[in-house]
Amino acid sequence: MVGNIDWQSIEAKYYIQTVNRIPITIVRGKESTVWDDKGRSYLDFVGGWATATLGHSHQTMIDAIIEQSKLLIQVSNAFYTIPQLELAQLLIDNSCMDRVFFCNSGAEAVEGAIKVARRYGTLNKNGASEIITALNSFHGRTLGTVAATGQPDYQESFKPLLPGFVHVDYNNFEQIKEATTDKTVAILLEPVQGEGGVNVPDQEYFRNIRAWCDDNDLLLIFDEVQTGVGRLGKLFGYQVFDVEPDVMTLAKGLGGGVPIGAFLVKEKANSLTFGDHGSTFGGNPLTTAAARSVVEFVIKENLSETVRLSGLRLKNKLLEIAKDESYNITEIRGEGLLIAIQFRAEIGLEVMQECLNRGLLINRVRPDAVRLMPPLIVSDEDIDKGIEIISEAIQTVTKK
Repeated sequence: MVGNIDWQSIEAKYYIQTVNRIPITIVRGKESTVWDDKGRSYLDFVGGWATATLGHSHQTMIDAIIEQSKLLIQVSNAFYTIPQLELAQLLIDNSCMDRVFFCNSGAEAVEGAIKVARRYGTLNKNGASEIITALNSFHGRTLGTVAATGQPDYQESFKPLLPGFVHVDYNNFEQIKEATTDKTVAILLEPVQGEGGVNVPDQEYFRNIRAWCDDNDLLLIFDEVQTGVGRLGKLFGYQVFDVEPDVMTLAKGLGGGVPIGAFLVKEKANSLTFGDHGSTFGGNPLTTAAARSVVEFVIKENLSETVRLSGLRLKNKLLEIAKDESYNITEIRGEGLLIAIQFRAEIGLEVMQECLNRGLLINRVRPDAVRLMPPLIVSDEDIDKGIEIISEAIQTVTKK
C-alpha cells in the first residue's frame, strides 16, 4: 500500500512549507542504502545530514532501542536514570571534558553553550556577554543560534536578532584579535564549517585562538554538532587540530539518527548551577541508550580510524577526477567523511539532480559546491560506486 499513496501531495497540503524537499519518499534503509516508496534504491551520501553514524538500521542500535523501550522510555530528570549516566561517563572518559548536559538537538546544545558562556561572564568577567563567531558558520535555527550563525540569509526574516554576537571571517585570527573587547566572553567556532561549504582552517588557526583565549580569559567553544563522534577521522574534531576547547557541543552523529544533543564543559567553564538550565526530554532513557550504543561501537571498533582511511580513499579518488579540467572542479576539501566538491560554475543543483537520477543522494551545500556525508560504516565498494556516479553526473552536466 505504501506505493499507492501520493505522500508528497499530503506533505504539500498539510505540512508547513519550510523545506524544498527532493521528490522521493524514503521508506526503508540498511547500511549505506535507502529505498523509496516505489522500491528504487539509492546510495546515501547525505546520511541524514551526517547523523547516520552506523548507517541505517544498524543491529547494534536496533537491539539497544528495543531493549530499552521494554524497560523505560521517559521519566522526569528529577530522577536518576541509568542510560543517561552511562552515556555521560562514556563521553567524559573519552574526551577532554569534565561534565555534560543532554538535550534534544544541535541547536539546543549550542543554546546551552551560549548560556554557559554568558553565565561565565556574569561570574568572572564583570558581566561580559559578547561571543565572537565566524561568517559562513551555522549553529542552528532557534532565535539565539540564528543570531550566532554568520549567514545573513538565515537571519533577515527574524530581526531584531538576539544581541551579543560579533561575526568575523573564518580562518582569520587577526580579525578575532581585533574583535575582542572587554565585553567579549567567548569564541564560538566549528572545527570544520559544514553548512558553510565544508571549510577547513589552517592548522595554526585554532592554536593561535587557544592561546588568545588563555591570555584573555575567554572561553573557546567548539560546535561539533556535525564534526563530532568520528566524522572527521577522530572521535572529536578538536583532536584533528590538537586543540582542546573549554566547551563542546554534540548532536547529529551522537544519536546515530535518534534525536539527541549535548553540551560538554571543562570544570573551568562549569558555570551553570541548580535552576539555570533544564529539559523535559533531554537525556531520556531511550535516546541515551541508543546514543550509548553508537558511541560504544565507534570506540570499540575504532571506527574513527576506519573513517580516516575511507575519507582518504574518497578524497583521493575525487582528486584524481579533478585533474581533468573538463570536470570544472576547482577544489576538493574536507576531513574524514565530510567532503565538498567545489566547481567553477554554479552547477551544484544540476550535479545533485544527475546523481539522484543515477541512484546516489548527495547535498548541494552551495550553488557551486556539493557535500558528501556518507555513513561512517560506508564500504570501499560503495565509495567506488559513489565516485563512479559522481563522475558520470558531472560529465553529463558539464557537457550540456
